[in-house]
Amino acid sequence: MKASEFKKLIKEAVKEVIQEELRDILLEAVKSPKQIVRESYTPPPTHIPTPSPSYIEPTMSAREKYMGILGETAMSFNTNDLAASNPFQPHGDPINGSLGSGEVGMDQIMSLLKK
Repeated sequence: MKASEFKKLIKEAVKEVIQEELRDILLEAVKSPKQIVRESYTPPPTHIPTPSPSYIEPTMSAREKYMGILGETAMSFNTNDLAASNPFQPHGDPINGSLGSGEVGMDQIMSLLKK
């Protein structure tokens, strides 16, 4: 038997079983006794006051908070921050765009990080 024929037989069998089961489920639902559902709703009493949300004015404005955050994390480096005793002066080739083989000393790097 070919795989396609076997697949077709399985599909038909599954479809037949599902139809039978659905028929049984629907017949059972129709024949079952009906129950009356009664819902009751009682509104909450109106004489109990609901608490109102309280608002506390912040001590700092949002602008001051952001300025504080930026002040803590902002760093500005410029040429004044470089060590005056050992400035880095690369000797490069401006025509070819290479900077050459210059080196930066650890003392110069550390002088930048201390500030």
